[in-house]
Amino acid sequence: MEKMSSELIAHVRKNVDGSWDAPQPLLNHLERTASLAETNAAKFQSGEWGKAAGLAHDAGKGRLLWQQYLQAKSGFDEEAHLESKTGKIPHAIHGAKLVESLFGTGVGRLLAYCIAGHHAGLPDWSSAEGAGQASLQFQQSQVKDVGDIDQIIIEQIRAARPTMPPWRFEEGLDVALWMRMLYSSLVDADFLDTEYYMDTEKAGIRAGYCFMPELLDRFNAFAVRMDEQAEDTRVNKIRRDIRAKCVQMAEEAQGIFSLSVPTGGGKTLSSLAFALKHAVKHNLDRIIYVIPYTSIIEQNADVLRSAVGEDQVVEHHSTLEEDDSTPKSRLAAENWDAPVIVTTSVQFFESLFAAKSSRCRKLHNIANSVIILDEAQLVPVDYLAPILETIRLLVAHYHVSFVLSTATQPAIGERMVDGQMFPGLKDIKEIIGGREDVTSLYEALRRYQVHLPADLHEATGWEEIAKELAAYEQVLCVVSDRKSCRELHSLMPQGTFHLSALMCGQHRSVVIKKIKEKLKDGEPVRVISTQLVEAGVDLDFPVVYRALAGLDSIAQAAGRCNREGKLPHPGRVVVFVPPKQAPPGLLRKAADTSRGIISRNREDPLSNDLFEEYFAELYWKANSLDTKEILPLLKPDRQDLGIYFRTAASRFHLIEDAQQKTILVRYGKGEELIDVLKSRGPERRLMRQLQRYTVNVYNYDFSQLLQRGSVEEVQPKIYALTTNLDYSGDTGLLVEETPFNPEGFVF
Repeated sequence: MEKMSSELIAHVRKNVDGSWDAPQPLLNHLERTASLAETNAAKFQSGEWGKAAGLAHDAGKGRLLWQQYLQAKSGFDEEAHLESKTGKIPHAIHGAKLVESLFGTGVGRLLAYCIAGHHAGLPDWSSAEGAGQASLQFQQSQVKDVGDIDQIIIEQIRAARPTMPPWRFEEGLDVALWMRMLYSSLVDADFLDTEYYMDTEKAGIRAGYCFMPELLDRFNAFAVRMDEQAEDTRVNKIRRDIRAKCVQMAEEAQGIFSLSVPTGGGKTLSSLAFALKHAVKHNLDRIIYVIPYTSIIEQNADVLRSAVGEDQVVEHHSTLEEDDSTPKSRLAAENWDAPVIVTTSVQFFESLFAAKSSRCRKLHNIANSVIILDEAQLVPVDYLAPILETIRLLVAHYHVSFVLSTATQPAIGERMVDGQMFPGLKDIKEIIGGREDVTSLYEALRRYQVHLPADLHEATGWEEIAKELAAYEQVLCVVSDRKSCRELHSLMPQGTFHLSALMCGQHRSVVIKKIKEKLKDGEPVRVISTQLVEAGVDLDFPVVYRALAGLDSIAQAAGRCNREGKLPHPGRVVVFVPPKQAPPGLLRKAADTSRGIISRNREDPLSNDLFEEYFAELYWKANSLDTKEILPLLKPDRQDLGIYFRTAASRFHLIEDAQQKTILVRYGKGEELIDVLKSRGPERRLMRQLQRYTVNVYNYDFSQLLQRGSVEEVQPKIYALTTNLDYSGDTGLLVEETPFNPEGFVF
């Protein structure tokens, strides 16, 4: 006997005492999810599409077979709705098949991708890219009939048919990005309504954040206090002027902005001043800071918290310890519903090209926001084409404003290069003003003098560099790879600090804190570092040495010289040619490009006007701005709307997992945590804590450590140092790195 529509069940919940609560009616879940999805998608003019997706996403549960399955085995199974579980009866593909049968290949297939993947992730269209049985085409072929779905549900879906897409889609990524945003709207709605039924206490923790006008008031009060307490120096006056220009430009229409400010000019707070005022002006929901390295994200987040409040800023990155976050902030990291989000480039850009529901869930909350790309020049060249097109589409259709914040603006504006159009960003508005205004600012904040070698092709040995460095009491030397860093450090006087990514995050934080204390107290301090100090690490040395590298890297290193402008004379920046070339690939091309530009501009090699020339030449030298061919995968086929979401996601990795292995190291608290891991297993909270005690190494070096017994598999596919004998308190993990370093592991 068939069930009445009102008797159909979506979810069931078991109490602690083993009893069952009243089940959630299926119609109730579909209608509530549809309402939430409609609200989410309305932010980008797609509310009716969100509503249709919400009504249809669990339509497959409206079959007698599925209802019988749910109530089997003592009546209920609280995990029956998760079809990724082994042996579960699928339901999502039935809803996907239904919308195609009701709405046709056009409207129906656009919705079908989202519905079919609302648990398992956005699928590829066919098996052409290796998706096999996970492809949408294959899954749909296995569903012969959708007539067994409850008729009331079918009629509700039929009545909710969307009319037209919200705008005329362009060639390229437009359709795929819109579908991923629609998918995000559905997934978050489904999660939230399910959570509301399954865990009302957890649901009650969400939200309750301040609106942008209140955050702006908080910031303004903070700025007044900060200015009253700051020293009356020339640098601080310039910083206030920069912040004032940001507030003024915030009144402009939404779009793409650049904030070209030399290192030490106060970009973090100035960009926040712009973002808050801009958000209030245009009724935007949130501010998202995108930061290149996890090593500096906590520092920047602390600055933002001091300005707008501890409870208004949510960090979302891999090194966040469970103890350092609240239950509310952990929930906000799932879907980015807090007013200020601080995340990494890896998290942000990989999510924009992701297929998994957990990664895509937050994407709809990128709409109606200000996104600040800190150190924008570090956007990876190999993925520049799909990233720039996505930025342009977010601005065009999703009410997003971008701020490209850096001392060395990349040449990513649309332009002609050697007779060909570079498909960059259009109409970038410089916050500081015209070219003359930016040049004047750079001259006003110039706090150092650059010294170049007589011959930019003649290398200087490490012994000679070490001798020069030892003559200074306070000096920073930055090199381009970890092996060079260790080699030079070994030649330095005892007490010299070492910084590289062969040290775990916690170790680096401890060392940077010691360095800052010595600088503040005027004590002798010498540091040999990889380029990890060049983005956001606030160090202030009278003398900085930099191995020849990309012009942007040299400028970033120079920003650590006389940062506060307190020396009675200009600081000293020394560029030298190291005995070892930069690793092959883009890093070597960057160094070679710098060599040519510096040779032609020896009098002022770090003039702001040179960076556009440098980046334009560097991008021209790159093998491809879409190395993994992401764009063709996400351009829909005209015949069957074929898009390959899953394959594109598997290729879009800013850090290639295949080239590296992660090792847990026995530094500080890491020793205790590894032992707990061995005995208890990989609990979520424990693994979060262990993120601060990891080091990534090349596969070859990992094999060497494994063969000599220095590394053990403490849990399946989780590796840790056997003892602390292979980890130095000075230089980190003791490994003889392969001489041919793959591109990308230089920090």
